[in-house]
Amino acid sequence: MNHPATIEPSERLAGKWVLITGAAKRIGACIARTLHENGANIAIHYRGSADAAEQLAAELNNSRTGSAMTVQADLLDTQRLAGLVEEVMTHTGRLDVLLNNASTFYPTPLNEVTEAHWDDLLGTNLKAPLFLSQAAAPHLRKNQGMIINIVDIHAQRPLRNHPVYGPAKAALGMLTRSLARDLAPEIRVNGVSPGAILWPEDGMSEKMEQTILKQVPLKRTGEPADIARTILFLVKDAPYITGQIIAVDGGRSIGW
Repeated sequence: MNHPATIEPSERLAGKWVLITGAAKRIGACIARTLHENGANIAIHYRGSADAAEQLAAELNNSRTGSAMTVQADLLDTQRLAGLVEEVMTHTGRLDVLLNNASTFYPTPLNEVTEAHWDDLLGTNLKAPLFLSQAAAPHLRKNQGMIINIVDIHAQRPLRNHPVYGPAKAALGMLTRSLARDLAPEIRVNGVSPGAILWPEDGMSEKMEQTILKQVPLKRTGEPADIARTILFLVKDAPYITGQIIAVDGGRSIGW
């Protein structure tokens, strides 16, 4: 009896190109490295972190020649988004995965919130993913590709003093499901919803950190690799999953 040849993990993603927004640092960079280790080529989007983006691209290209590129864009400039995708296509000739990772996150207490806060938080967390998906869809369709959106557990459970960020991520969750319906069967669309993975870059009080950890059944923060491995699963091993948002939060979304 003949058995099908085993396909190595790196071979499953070989030759595929993944565009990751906000990929120069933190979780985005971890996702880029993880997918690259499994054979994918990476288009690293950045806004202001040019040095970090170029260093990451050099690291990946040193590992596998021609396997990474960088592309700069302010995602709030909606007119630039189609050009961003076309810049990637000109370099790569194909696009298999769009990963909407870039995000802004900060508190906006009701008595302080401004229209500028609204435009920024809705722009990066909802508007940019929508119009990037619009621009990428024709290319993804050719390759039976997929879109992955980084949502947030606070899309479902409000975070105090974040009355703009939470609704923006909630809308991104609905956008994920809507696109999954509209773009099927050629394109799969899923989301990953992180919990406490990395503390904010501008810091958080120890008291707040401990309050959050008390809400996590596993009693610890996660690692960027937890998000990256979940995305790897969706890209590589989940051809029959679409329209789903996977919480990676140590159980925090169970309730607190």
